[in-house]
Amino acid sequence: MRVRLMGTGGADGVPGFFSDSRVSRYAREHKGKDIRTRAAAVVDDTIKIDLGPDTWYQAMRDGLDARDWTAVLFTHSDADHFAPDELMYCMFPFNHMEYSGFTIYANGFICRRILEKFPEWPFELVMTKSFSPFVHGGYRISPLQAHHNPSEDSHNFLVQDGDSTLLYATDTGIWSEPTWEALRHAQLDCMVLECSEGLASTAYDGHLDAHEFLEVVERLRGMGVVTNETQIVSTHHSHNGEATHDELVEFFAPHGVVVGYDGLELNF
Repeated sequence: MRVRLMGTGGADGVPGFFSDSRVSRYAREHKGKDIRTRAAAVVDDTIKIDLGPDTWYQAMRDGLDARDWTAVLFTHSDADHFAPDELMYCMFPFNHMEYSGFTIYANGFICRRILEKFPEWPFELVMTKSFSPFVHGGYRISPLQAHHNPSEDSHNFLVQDGDSTLLYATDTGIWSEPTWEALRHAQLDCMVLECSEGLASTAYDGHLDAHEFLEVVERLRGMGVVTNETQIVSTHHSHNGEATHDELVEFFAPHGVVVGYDGLELNF
């Protein structure tokens, strides 16, 4: 399996759009891996995870063709993950396609939003529910319940192709017990896990800071879900986390965690 992290930033990216934080100033000056667009990924160039406001730029930057996508999976409806206006460009009158080339998999809230916005457009929508796996092509995809937004069924995704297993988990917080239980029999080849709060923990429990990130990893390791062969990668970093890319690398280096950056490709 091959996963590309198209974006690794939080809601307002890095540097923050209207921010003069230390990390934002550093990113503007140094650029490189400190520039983070909104979090998104693509699996094997065909399964797109989240469609946020930076999607067009990310695809152009990485030389990807959106016409290769056969599925778009939505984790939840926050604006950095779900930009519904972008969907209109996949078919007539913006091109000659009468149907989109992909199936949309999303929770009930997002499906309703899409139907309200495009009542006459022929999107193929499949409503997803946490702990109800589905099959798309050669992939078994299991939505897991994230601890993020109680007003909707927010997802993390376990993606399996028969040989490799990926856990993609942004906007997750510390999972409730049903999610830990659903992971009990998995063995991860790669885990991409959010670290929104970085080195500046807050009272909000819908995101992870760096120390909570390691707590999640260690519990999964104790369960046998994470092993020494598992690639562990961070994503969804905020400038409010008070850490530059290099500072995160220094923090995570003793723990074998790769700090994700925009455009990073993972093979496993």
